[in-house]
Amino acid sequence: MINVMMPANKGTYQQPDIFGYYGNFGGAYIPEMLHKNVEELQNNYLNIIHESAFQKEFQQLLKDYVGRPTPLYFAQRLSKLHNTNIYLKREDLCHTGAHKINNTIGQILLAQRLGKKRIIAETGAGQHGVATATVCALKGIECIVYMGEKDIERQAPNVARMKMLGAKVVPAKSGSKTLKDATNEAIRDWINNPNNTHYIIGSVVGPHPYPDMVARFQSIISEEIRKQLKEKNNTEIPTHVIACVGGGSNAAGAFYHFLDTMSVQLIAVEAAGCGINSGKSAATTQLGKSGILHGSKSIVMQTEDGQVVEPHSISAGLDYPGIGPLHAHLFESGRAKFLSATDNEALNAAFELAKFEGIIPALESAHALASLHQIKFKTNDTVIVCLSGRGDKDLATYMKAINI
Repeated sequence: MINVMMPANKGTYQQPDIFGYYGNFGGAYIPEMLHKNVEELQNNYLNIIHESAFQKEFQQLLKDYVGRPTPLYFAQRLSKLHNTNIYLKREDLCHTGAHKINNTIGQILLAQRLGKKRIIAETGAGQHGVATATVCALKGIECIVYMGEKDIERQAPNVARMKMLGAKVVPAKSGSKTLKDATNEAIRDWINNPNNTHYIIGSVVGPHPYPDMVARFQSIISEEIRKQLKEKNNTEIPTHVIACVGGGSNAAGAFYHFLDTMSVQLIAVEAAGCGINSGKSAATTQLGKSGILHGSKSIVMQTEDGQVVEPHSISAGLDYPGIGPLHAHLFESGRAKFLSATDNEALNAAFELAKFEGIIPALESAHALASLHQIKFKTNDTVIVCLSGRGDKDLATYMKAINI
C-alpha cells in the first residue's frame, strides 16, 4: 500500500489541506495499481469542476433533471410536538428519491471530461446505486454496481430500479455481505480496470480527493438551506443542523456551509443498531478508533489487531464500520456532536413523521429524526433536519414492524 500524501498544514473545517487531510484524518492509502487513477483525479478534479462549462451543465441538470432547489419545509405538527421550530430539508424529493443524485451528476460529468467509458459504484441502501445507474443511462455509459448480497435482499425495489436503468448489479458475497464488502469488490474492479473506468464513490469516504469532491457536490444542500432560511426567517443561520451519518455524504452536504459558523450546532446521528454495546451496532465514533479503511485514515470499528468489526443497522445505508475523514475530524475536534439511535428508535421516529407530517422517510433519515427526542431545544430554536431520502425502499421493513 502507498500513502500518497501525509498530513502537513491543517485545512479549514470546510476543506482539507493540500494532502487531503481534515486534521488528523484523510489522505490516500491505496494499492500501487490505483496510484495513477487517484493521482489523475487529484490533479484534475478542482480545475474541471470550476470550469464554467462544467458548472453550467451541472447547475442546469440539478435544476431541470434533479428538481433543485428542494423545499425547506416547516414541519408544523412535529415542531409543536417537540416545542421548537423544525424544518425538513426535503432531499427525499430529489429525482431518484435521495440526495445521492447530487454527487452522481457531478461525478459523471467529471468522468466524461476524463474520457472514462465505464462506471463502477458501490451501494448499501441502493439509493447511490440507483443514482449512479440513472446518470449512466442519461449519458449512455456502461454501469456496474456492487451491492452486498444481504442488501440486495432487503432493498429489492432499488435493485429492480438499477436493472431497469440498464446497470449490472453484482452481489458481494463475502464478509457481512453489506456495504463494506460491496466497496471492497468495487475497489478490486477498479484495480483490474484502471484505464477506462471511473469509480463513483457514493459517500465522503475513500482516498483523497473523494471526500472533498463528494462534499463539494453535496454542498448544494446547505447552500440552499441558507438562502431558503433567509427568505423565511430573515436569517441564514439556524441554531441546529441534524443529519444521519454512515459514511456521511448527506451530513457533509447539510453541514458544509455552516462548518465555520461556530454558532450553529452540528449534530451527526449514527446507527446504534441493537444498542451500542450489543455487538450489533454501527456507532463508529463510540466503538471505533483511528485506522485505515477503503483508502483513507479515519475512525474505524476494529478489533485490537486491526480487523474490521462487522457493523449492524436496520438501515442498509448506515451499515458501515467507519465514517468519512471530515466527520472523524468534526468528532475529534468537538465541532460536531455525535449521537446515535437504535433500530427501534429509528422505526419509531419514522412512524412519528409519517403520522404527524404525512411524510414517510428513509430509515437512514429516521435516525436523524430520532435525535429530536434526545436533545433539549429552546422554543425559539431553528432546527434543520436533513431528510436525506424517502421511505419507498424501506416499506418492507416498515410493514414487518407493524405486522402488515
